Amino acid sequence: MNHTGAHKINHCLGEALLAKFMGKKKVIAETGAGQHGVALATACALLGIECEIHMGIIDIKKERPNVVKMKILGATVVPVTRGTQTLKDAVDSAFEVLLSDPENCFYAIGSVVGPHPFPMMVRDFQSIVGKEAHEQFIEMTGGLPDYVIACVGGGSNAMGIFSGFLNDKEVRLVGVEPAGHGLDTDKHAATMAKGTKGMIHGFKCYVLQDAEGEPLPVHSIASGLDYPGVGPQHCMLKDIERAEYTSATDKECLDMFMELSQVEGIIPALESAHAVAYAAKLAATLPKDKRILVNLSGRGDKDIDYVASLLDIK
Repeated sequence: MNHTGAHKINHCLGEALLAKFMGKKKVIAETGAGQHGVALATACALLGIECEIHMGIIDIKKERPNVVKMKILGATVVPVTRGTQTLKDAVDSAFEVLLSDPENCFYAIGSVVGPHPFPMMVRDFQSIVGKEAHEQFIEMTGGLPDYVIACVGGGSNAMGIFSGFLNDKEVRLVGVEPAGHGLDTDKHAATMAKGTKGMIHGFKCYVLQDAEGEPLPVHSIASGLDYPGVGPQHCMLKDIERAEYTSATDKECLDMFMELSQVEGIIPALESAHAVAYAAKLAATLPKDKRILVNLSGRGDKDIDYVASLLDIK
């Protein structure tokens, strides 16, 4: 199931409408993979409100197709060159603009992170994915899935689809984090697996942090997943053991990106390919009557230039 498209734009339309209702003159946001940025730029174009997207310079280079889309839609893309030049620093940059002019700016956060009410708002906007998936899966198969699997960075797509199945105790919810070059290296963003409880961007969660509580640099092949924290709702689901969290490496992600494209004709976002990679590995261990629902959280159009450079595709 693909949750971008109309669902992501509906999420951003809700935020942009709220900004307009509050009399704000500009909507600002961070983006990693650019999906949130494109959706928000679309919503702001429809409503006639100024849009400013903060994006790490590394992600700008990796996600060029989405950067071009944002600019065509009329958004201002602010390159962030500080720190790791990726998603965490884009959030820092956007928050600074908000704090410098709170009267005129509205922060339309892109994931289930940040201080209240942001995690709740984004969860509610994304929950339509879970509700529709729950109804459609039963219609298509006659029953519930045994597993629901989604990639997790900040966690918005996963929280959206998980929300539809939280009350179905027989359904196992699995979030797949980016293991990058491996969990035994410092090149990953597996917050649930390797993080400790702390604070980032005004909320408590599991964080990849140093001894002083400062966020550590993180890495993922997927720009939308390289964040050192994770949504507080996911932390709760882990703590109460309602959801489980695992990981997939960059190589597993890239291999599945190509395999799904060539076997099914579906080019997945690199973020989504983490979930598909784990689902394929899990499926090989299960009886044939078990059912797996994977949230394909985005299309890979945005990633094709970057993947082509990695694989030397001429």
